[in-house]
Amino acid sequence: MTTTSTTSRLAGLRDRTVAERRRLIAENTGVELARLDVLEPVSGLQVEQANHLIENVIGVMSLPVGVATNFTINGRDVLVPMATEEASVVAAASNAARIARVRGGFTTSSTAPLMQAQVQVLDVVDPEAARARLLEAADEILRLANDQDPLLIRLGGGARELLVRLVRSQVQTYVVAHLVVDVRDAMGANAVNTMAEAVASRVGEIAGGRPLLRILTNKADLRVTRARAVFDAESLGGPEIVDNLVHAAALAEADPYRAATHNKGIMNGITAVVLATGNDTRAVEAGAHSHAVGPDGRYTSLSHYEKDADGDLVGVLELPMPVGLVGGATKAHPVARAALAILGVTTAQQLADVIVATGLAQNLAAMRALATEGIQRGHMSLHARNIAVTAGASGDEVDKVVARLISDRAIRSEHAEMVLAELRAAQ
Repeated sequence: MTTTSTTSRLAGLRDRTVAERRRLIAENTGVELARLDVLEPVSGLQVEQANHLIENVIGVMSLPVGVATNFTINGRDVLVPMATEEASVVAAASNAARIARVRGGFTTSSTAPLMQAQVQVLDVVDPEAARARLLEAADEILRLANDQDPLLIRLGGGARELLVRLVRSQVQTYVVAHLVVDVRDAMGANAVNTMAEAVASRVGEIAGGRPLLRILTNKADLRVTRARAVFDAESLGGPEIVDNLVHAAALAEADPYRAATHNKGIMNGITAVVLATGNDTRAVEAGAHSHAVGPDGRYTSLSHYEKDADGDLVGVLELPMPVGLVGGATKAHPVARAALAILGVTTAQQLADVIVATGLAQNLAAMRALATEGIQRGHMSLHARNIAVTAGASGDEVDKVVARLISDRAIRSEHAEMVLAELRAAQ
């Protein structure tokens, strides 16, 4: 990572104007203030640019982009751009990062950026022998794959290994060859798909069958990132809260019904950063949820929590993180480029570190809310602001309408309209 960030501890950021927030972000990341102009709808992704990204373009849909504060990751302060429509996500991540900051923040580690492509072979008479023949020809197949991408080879990447599996279905036993490819700083889908298509015919010949599917797998279990943090017991609310959080996490590990929502909370943070940086949210989500299925076939929590010898809460999150800095929207989308500039990351692995740390922070924040006052208190307060604005409130009217909605315990659009009418009539 670059080292331009001064601090991520921007207390009171929520109380600043949008212009003031941008100025503070610029000052604390070294990014030129003018570069953040792309965050204005008029200067972000233009329709003509969008027309080159997908088909049948008719316009552009914008999402709020916020910045999570307080993050220290591997000893470096980081301001984290997050694109999301859900209230409380950015604030929750910032709050959890502040608690982690007391004990040094987040520490991460990653495997190499290895992606896999599969080549499915049908109608093989001798699947076991075919598997052996393919492994014997591994060097030939890998050379053929690497011939497809000289640039990737020059950058230090390329096909590293050939794995062969026998997948028994109700129809027949398929021979499935896996190309394991180091994709460097790319997400890697295009590179591995090109290689798979190039070797498919030869794989079929050697196996003695008909090649059919040749495509990457989003179960990127060889490209894993881990984040760990110690959450200070006193900052969390005391020993009882720590114990409650351990119990809450244990239920998510044991019960797939709880795990589904527990992991959704993790993905609230992860998807927001993946989206802000122009990466493939669907690929990351697919890989994450497939990783949540354990060896026994049961869906479980992606994270784990325990109490350490000092009574603090230790959280660990591990999941595949196939993201990149080159290719796709990461280079084509001006907001994604601005988000990456704010982060100051220089490799895909560093980006993965930030994303997984944000997921752990989001997870801790959601669990803490559930284990204390309940999720609705903070969430509904922010929801009340949305309702007030939708009803037509502006300026200082918003806070007044929100206060009444919460006081009346009636966070509904028609009640907001009535309260706003009363306020204006009294002026």
